[in-house]
Amino acid sequence: MSKLWPGAVEALHETVTDGSTVAVGGFGLSGNPSDLIDALRDTGATDLTIVSNNMGVDGKGLGVLLENRQVAKVIASYVGENKLFAAQYLSGELEVEFVPQGTLAERLRAGGAGIAGFYTKTGVGTPVAEGKPLAEFDGESYVLERGIVADVALVHAYRADREGNLVYRHTARNFNPLVATAGRVTIAEAEEVVDGWLDPDTVVTPGIFVQRLVTARPRVKDIEQRTVRPRPVGSRPGGSATQATERNAS
Repeated sequence: MSKLWPGAVEALHETVTDGSTVAVGGFGLSGNPSDLIDALRDTGATDLTIVSNNMGVDGKGLGVLLENRQVAKVIASYVGENKLFAAQYLSGELEVEFVPQGTLAERLRAGGAGIAGFYTKTGVGTPVAEGKPLAEFDGESYVLERGIVADVALVHAYRADREGNLVYRHTARNFNPLVATAGRVTIAEAEEVVDGWLDPDTVVTPGIFVQRLVTARPRVKDIEQRTVRPRPVGSRPGGSATQATERNAS
């Protein structure tokens, strides 16, 4: 049976309810499952717990869920680009659990691997460790962190086959492979869905982790921040003196 669904709205049908925990791939605006995020908004589900590296920016990425007042709690490692997020957090409308980025990645990996928890030195002696069990190993303190298993996981891939085997593109890979393993139900959108099978040696996320798949709609890939170095006087257009860096380009 093919795991391919007609579209994102159909694929999310009856998977998300009020109070669900949803893990979402992406880093900034790179590798965001934008179609699935829009479909999640359209479900109208509220009191959601969102697990993601960050919450996008105002009006883009996961920011659309904040605008729609659908999120009750966020588990994330970075939130500095979203003014609405800050406003909802400071007003007490939004509960936030800040997690060091490497710890967040490992919590998702652990959840996907069936590991209930693990000890790490990261965060010991800081607010991150408050209320969590500590243990001593080789004379040093470690804090217990729990693995994350989400009700639903949403990921973006570059290419897929109909059985849900996934390949990612460059930095858009980021948190997506970890998120894909951590969902009880994982829904993937792919820019290209091929007939037949992907080369097994190229597969990053095996299809066993993916329950539903959709073809992503073509769209402009937003850049979270664009910084362009001024061109030196007298340099020719297109020459090596003109350099630009684009953060989170996918």
